[in-house]
Amino acid sequence: MDASAPADTVRSIATFETAARVIIDTANVRATTVEDRVAGVQTQLVVAPGDEQQLAQTLKAANDAGLAVIPRGGGTKLAWGNPPRRADVMLSTARLNAIVEHAHSDLTVTVEAGCTLEQLSDTLAKQNQRLALDGLWPSRATVGGILSTNDSGALRLRFGSLRDLVIGITLALPDGTLAKSGGKVVKNVAGYDLPKLVTGALGTLGVITQATFRLHPMPKESRTVSCLVSDAREAQRLILSIQDSKLAHSALQIRFAESSQPQIDVLFEATEAGCAAQAEQLKSILVPATVIEHGTAVWNARQELYSEAIEKSEASAVAKISVLPTQIAEAYEAIAKLAGASRARFGAVFYAIGIGTIYLAAAPSDLASILRDVRAKIESLGGSLAIAHRPDAMPQLDTWGSAGDALELMRAVKKQFDPKSTLNPGRFVGGI
Repeated sequence: MDASAPADTVRSIATFETAARVIIDTANVRATTVEDRVAGVQTQLVVAPGDEQQLAQTLKAANDAGLAVIPRGGGTKLAWGNPPRRADVMLSTARLNAIVEHAHSDLTVTVEAGCTLEQLSDTLAKQNQRLALDGLWPSRATVGGILSTNDSGALRLRFGSLRDLVIGITLALPDGTLAKSGGKVVKNVAGYDLPKLVTGALGTLGVITQATFRLHPMPKESRTVSCLVSDAREAQRLILSIQDSKLAHSALQIRFAESSQPQIDVLFEATEAGCAAQAEQLKSILVPATVIEHGTAVWNARQELYSEAIEKSEASAVAKISVLPTQIAEAYEAIAKLAGASRARFGAVFYAIGIGTIYLAAAPSDLASILRDVRAKIESLGGSLAIAHRPDAMPQLDTWGSAGDALELMRAVKKQFDPKSTLNPGRFVGGI
């Protein structure tokens, strides 16, 4: 227990801990360590319910005690979002890790929130199926965490975002209710599309306990074709040309590095003959660019930027950018100019849909200045910039930027679901 915590908070946590040991069991209620910090804020207690009923009861006990609850899956994205205003209880979904039902003939799966993406993928592969999702750190990232952060990669070009793939959800609300919506369920929360609403809400509305997804068959073959281009403008021109063609590609990205030519990567998934025919058609579009054949490693480019930043956490930052596909070159040129002026190292990966990940390495004060200026440029284009990783020494800068006209509606929804602001207080857009 933090000795500096207010006396009433200490009493509330002690009362909650007693209740949690009854609801769960003593072995799965423990004091926190430095590893349980959230964006630099130390939690006081970690609880790990064994099923969704225990989770809902535990959450209600914390809510009744007036404590702040931080949901955690694999812990891979705890640094995302603003630092919480309060962080009393960490609620782990690690023990809710079962695959409830794989209806392979219907191409659906229902899975508990603590199941990792890798565990789910391995199970589905036995029936030659997959969840067409390429999230970060699949061996550790959980279904609940992936949904809460709306984390998806290059495959969303063909298969859609998480909001397109999730068709049902079970959500534990702070008052102890287990709300179900979509999928193969009967009980629904009237007026809300829960699967879409909680995807990307950073766990501020409720704690996901189960999710149901639509699945796709595994591809028979895959093939990656890449090419080097002269600059960002040429890269964007080719990206738009590929998008306007009749090619049936599954993923399309541009990789930028400060000292190298931009590189375009295209993923085809089909039969061996189909991939070969698609690759030949692509090469005719790419002429006279230099064409290279690659393996699957290039599709880890986004994760590599994060890994680089985490390894050099004292002097690097990562941000997620969203612009129109026609604005990728303009956005990248602004990043390169601002980073160059501060002598910062940088790199970026942009998907053809206009979503990009940028990496910056510089002194913490310079990072804040660069990110502030890049955000101003991106928002002037109608886009957004969200900071996903930052050094502790970097001057405070809001993670999310402008929420536009949506903020009041978001606050109203938050109040409806979580009136006491129990879940992740202050971490989301506008301090929600």
